[in-house]
Amino acid sequence: MIFMQDTPQANLPHIAVFGRRNVGKSSLINALTNQKLALVSEIAGTTADPVYKKMELLPLGPVVMIDTAGIDDTGDLGELRVEKTMEVIRKTDLALLVIEADYGITEFERRLYSHLQENEITILVLINKTDICQEEISGLTRQIKEEWDQEPITVSALQKKGIDNLRNKIVQNAPEDYEEPFIIGDLINPGDIVILVTPIDLSAPKGRLILPQVQTIRDVLDHDGIVIVNKERELKMTLSKLKEKPKIVVTDSQAFMKVDADVPDDILMTSFSILFARYKGDLEMFLEGARKLRELKADDRVLIAEACTHHRQADDIGTVKIPRWLRSKVGNGLKFDHVSGREYPKNLNDYDLILHCGGCMLNRREVISRLREAHQAGVPVINYGMAIAQLHGILDRALKPFTAIHSIWLDEEQG
Repeated sequence: MIFMQDTPQANLPHIAVFGRRNVGKSSLINALTNQKLALVSEIAGTTADPVYKKMELLPLGPVVMIDTAGIDDTGDLGELRVEKTMEVIRKTDLALLVIEADYGITEFERRLYSHLQENEITILVLINKTDICQEEISGLTRQIKEEWDQEPITVSALQKKGIDNLRNKIVQNAPEDYEEPFIIGDLINPGDIVILVTPIDLSAPKGRLILPQVQTIRDVLDHDGIVIVNKERELKMTLSKLKEKPKIVVTDSQAFMKVDADVPDDILMTSFSILFARYKGDLEMFLEGARKLRELKADDRVLIAEACTHHRQADDIGTVKIPRWLRSKVGNGLKFDHVSGREYPKNLNDYDLILHCGGCMLNRREVISRLREAHQAGVPVINYGMAIAQLHGILDRALKPFTAIHSIWLDEEQG
């Protein structure tokens, strides 16, 4: 249980339960967990917003279960609930589609199934309430096989029948690649020294380090590296005291310029944000944003998307610093919109460029989904760290640790 409680939610596989109202989604989660995690009622629409809950699903281990509102909800409020349910698809690693035999497959399930397939999500189809709908099960099973070419899992969440079989199916179908295996571990060898530059300023959380810094420390230790953590003001002194050169220096992106000046050219350098652009997303797709950044015009519109909803400081990176740097480069006519947390607009084609944070609070599935949606809308995306490096003329250096991506960047620069 220690692992489950301490591992960030974004690093656990996300299993979402979908279906119409009152098909037993919440009861199913309670049966799977042997706990009353989800509120159950005979009143349709009890689950209003998606509910996220860490749990131990043996033998798979810690996961995040997501209970969603019914996909057939009605009225103005119901439409908003359905919209929130559909947004969950972005972060879903495994989908459980629950159908009640009394109603069978409707257009609601067909649209959802198609949407899940488009997002390349593994789907398990469940027939629930087998304790009260025995006669209809065989017909529905045939229909599911004909339409979706899969054998449904039959359960009674109320009586907890078929739950052990469902657990086994979840374990068998849980994706193994819900996150990249390394943050920095593949860039170092055992015994290599890694220096992490972690500014302690107004935006730093009191008494602790931010999540990307902590996770990077753990990944270095997991790969038998040696970690040195210091602030940017002590970096030059740290380097002078070392008998052996560090393999790489990783910095907070806001300290890029000072770190670039202090670190000799023969030592690799990058940022936490760029490491997480690779860990959570796709560096090559972010290169499209780097190309667009060079071509921005003064009347373009930029979306700045942050995954968390932290308290903003007076000189906030997303709302103040990056817009200021961009306007000084492109012109004051540049327009910005901001979203944070789980918000991600549908009108992406209204923008010329998207700047996205490192995404440490999102799972990899959601970051990739956001990148895919932007690509389909024809809008390039660039990560905060890459944008800051490019605006300060050091993106080439910041990409050198990633050999394949750096080669692509060099080819484009020279071509």
